[in-house]
Amino acid sequence: MTRPHPAKYRTLLLLLSLAAASAASAQWPYPAGGEGKPTLAPMLKRVTPAVVNIAVTARQRMPRHPMFDDPVFRRFFNIPRQPQDRLHRSVGSGVIVDAERGYVMTNHHVVSGADKLVVTLADRRSFDAELLGSDEGTDIALLRIEADDLAALAFGDSEQLEVGDFVLAIGNPFGIGQTVTSGIVSALGRTGLNVGGYVGGYQDFIQTDASINVGNSGGALVDLDGRLVGINSAIMSPAGGNVGIGFAVPTAMAREVMDQLIEYGEVRRGQLGIHIQDVTPSIAEALNLDAALGALVSQVVPGSAAEEAGLQAGDVILAIDGRPVEDGTGLRNMIGLMRLGTDMEITYIRDGETRKMRAKTGRSSVQILAESEAVNKFKGAEFRDLDRSHPRYETVEGVLVAEVEEGSPAERNGLQPGDIVTAVNRKKVRSVAEFSEAAAGTGGAIALDLLRGNSRLFLVIP
Repeated sequence: MTRPHPAKYRTLLLLLSLAAASAASAQWPYPAGGEGKPTLAPMLKRVTPAVVNIAVTARQRMPRHPMFDDPVFRRFFNIPRQPQDRLHRSVGSGVIVDAERGYVMTNHHVVSGADKLVVTLADRRSFDAELLGSDEGTDIALLRIEADDLAALAFGDSEQLEVGDFVLAIGNPFGIGQTVTSGIVSALGRTGLNVGGYVGGYQDFIQTDASINVGNSGGALVDLDGRLVGINSAIMSPAGGNVGIGFAVPTAMAREVMDQLIEYGEVRRGQLGIHIQDVTPSIAEALNLDAALGALVSQVVPGSAAEEAGLQAGDVILAIDGRPVEDGTGLRNMIGLMRLGTDMEITYIRDGETRKMRAKTGRSSVQILAESEAVNKFKGAEFRDLDRSHPRYETVEGVLVAEVEEGSPAERNGLQPGDIVTAVNRKKVRSVAEFSEAAAGTGGAIALDLLRGNSRLFLVIP
């Protein structure tokens, strides 16, 4: 092969370099500077004032032996009275989403148990924040500050994201100050994760390799237009540092939660009243389905909205309001974010025939206890009043342990799904409300009377 002349070779390299630079400039959104170098600085100047630092102060009870509360014991051994509580301080991040009303979105786990919240802006102004509401299921919380001249981030459409899209993570890692990192969307729709000590009930995470570290929680994940597409929530790391696998709650989910927190101070979820499982290839073959997609109804709760609408065990739900249902988790997320009383169209398969019906979400019988120091011992468990669907409805008074998350405090303290709590510290309980009140009123160890199968147990939780 004939080699080009050196002068022509240099000219060819120059043309190729210019072509590559032109292509890069065409794809990069903010070319600036005299030399046309690509930069994100103009966009970040607009965006970063809307990302804030959150300082959290919480009061934690120190474990101590009951003998230290005995005045005779203290006097005999000359032990001074010590405070039972200590202050715990932590930091996180947040995003101003409404400048006029001072709304700041962050994570539930950032503000959980806080006695005081202080929001510090990029211009170093600080304000006490009011917690408007928090939802553990999606790990989203909403604060409010009273301040002028705030900057807010516009919401982007997280449902339009694709793997490979460029994103930026903005937050306060390790409390060192506002930091920006860049990466791409690594995956979408991540579910079933237990990361960073957080196990959310409704997961649909955006996965990104933009560096996210401790303190980034609650910060912004933005696209290259500077629009908010996610709230940074968790990382997967064997050593607690960034390894390029971070997760953010998509704004499609966070906005729905925010609207309910503004209106009610909580998320009022409706339920259909069904037990579901994924459609596996073997199930699809057995039911003669074209693909292993959808959610199989394995049980319909008596008296539920699903029974009223006409759903039956064995139905395969394919879509809700025209939105495809890929698996059980997808259906759970869709229904779990719907308000109580929401009317929907369900597309399903029964006996090989595709059908449609209308249903309206009803009130959930499963409840998560309101957060308190004592009740945190049951964190990870869901409780339900005994109803007519339970075989012991007419013979036992108590509260059913409906679900227990693996590795949760509730599991570590000995609770199992199917347990029936009949008394707290020897006080009988007949509903979740009575159970929550009795548990929250205890100052130390909690003693539970349990019915497990045909055995009666006495469980003491220190």
